[in-house]
Amino acid sequence: MGTIKVAFYDAKPYDQKSFNKVNERYGFDIHYFPTHLNEESVALAAGFDTVCVFVNDTVNAKVIDKLKENGTKLIALRSAGYNNIDLHHTYGKMHVVRVPAYSPHAVAEHAVALMLSLNRKTHKAYFRTRDNNFAINGLLGFDMHEKTAGIIGTGKIGKVAAQILRGFGMNVLAFDVYPDKQFASENQVEYTDLDDLYKRSDIISLHCPLTPENVYMINDDSIRKMKDNVMIINTGRGKLINTQDLIKGLKSKKIGSAGLDVYEEESEYFFEDFSGEAISDDVLARLLTFPNVLITSHQAFFTKEALESIAVTTLNNIRRYHQEHQLPNEICYQCNEGKCTRKESGRCF
Repeated sequence: MGTIKVAFYDAKPYDQKSFNKVNERYGFDIHYFPTHLNEESVALAAGFDTVCVFVNDTVNAKVIDKLKENGTKLIALRSAGYNNIDLHHTYGKMHVVRVPAYSPHAVAEHAVALMLSLNRKTHKAYFRTRDNNFAINGLLGFDMHEKTAGIIGTGKIGKVAAQILRGFGMNVLAFDVYPDKQFASENQVEYTDLDDLYKRSDIISLHCPLTPENVYMINDDSIRKMKDNVMIINTGRGKLINTQDLIKGLKSKKIGSAGLDVYEEESEYFFEDFSGEAISDDVLARLLTFPNVLITSHQAFFTKEALESIAVTTLNNIRRYHQEHQLPNEICYQCNEGKCTRKESGRCF
């Protein structure tokens, strides 16, 4: 075939820099579009073999049908998560590939950075000293040593987070639907059920994918089971937490602090600059008023190593499909349902 054409949506300057560097090896014809992929912008992809999308792009049934009509054969996610794609509707129409892992250290380290900042109030101390205020009243923290951390989800990221926290001398509890007992034994991590994890943890950190079964797993009921003054960290997916229930827990002081790199309605705001405007999302605006809430804009993945890994895997996924008819990182609803029988070609259909 001729030169492979890729329509690249939601393209930020750092995306273009990292992908252009890696693309020197591949020679794809990449067109960068700053807009998100949605029903209004899908027409831009007409004539492109592949579309490359990110977490805030909308790939619903109408978008998928239009992509197929316009000749697109492959959707290449440059992320691990894929809850923004209607996989059921893609089946039999086009293939979807993702980046299953890029830098688990990047996300795990950011989660721990949120813990440390919330505990020792370093973000507050920074602004105080900038105003020549060197008082430390109100900045009291606690020793993380010998406290208990609960890790929900022990994939690659959760395991790195557990190892870092064990290095602090913390007791680490873990929950996963597929527990890795060997990892637990080697790293002095204790698997337990969710109720026990909620009851015993001083800090709870979410590292699980979003599935229909765990939407709003952090809610009024689960919060009631937690320790008073618990710290909650979310670098996973926004809808793991019911934000209204989180706010109630913060107001009642049941939750001592929260560090959020994701938010359930983030697509309109995260990755964009609204510094000259008022926030119209009342829930997000309310969260930003809490002195014990630290929000970052989905930046946990954002290291130079992770960006290079994302670019390499994404472009190699595209090359493998178009030039070798292979799909090593394919996802489909049949796979998610455990019903997929892969053919020898490596394709799901």
